Amino acid sequence: MIKLQVIGNLGKDCVSNNVNGKNVINFSVAHTERYKDATGTQKERTIWVECAYWTDRMGVAPYLKKGTQVYVEGAPDVRSYTTNDGRSGVSLTLRVLSLQLIGSRNINDQNINNATNDTGDINNQRTIEAGAVASSETFDDLPF
Repeated sequence: MIKLQVIGNLGKDCVSNNVNGKNVINFSVAHTERYKDATGTQKERTIWVECAYWTDRMGVAPYLKKGTQVYVEGAPDVRSYTTNDGRSGVSLTLRVLSLQLIGSRNINDQNINNATNDTGDINNQRTIEAGAVASSETFDDLPF
């Protein structure tokens, strides 16, 4: 299995869907790399990764808003395509296996507890994996 790990910010609010009876949360993550080229000029390159998180734990969706910093890992899928005007392109999609909210954000603890209770997740968990909760770090320990 090839595993891809990405840390970045969401480019827009997530979209939750139900496809053939299964829940999926779609979102895009931008990772910006800053570097100097051979002449010493500061350069910047942003890579966008489209993410599909197939899960029954939909309680995380309200927190996946534009600008939220996340760590995601999963299996990459690269697809080539041709636009209507004949140009070729490539897209990178990640089938998310693990999702972690990172960075700081002002989130009401009551809303977090309600979201985890509504989905059956264990209260106060921060890392969410497909089918399991992976971290013992609690929301009470978070800096935001």
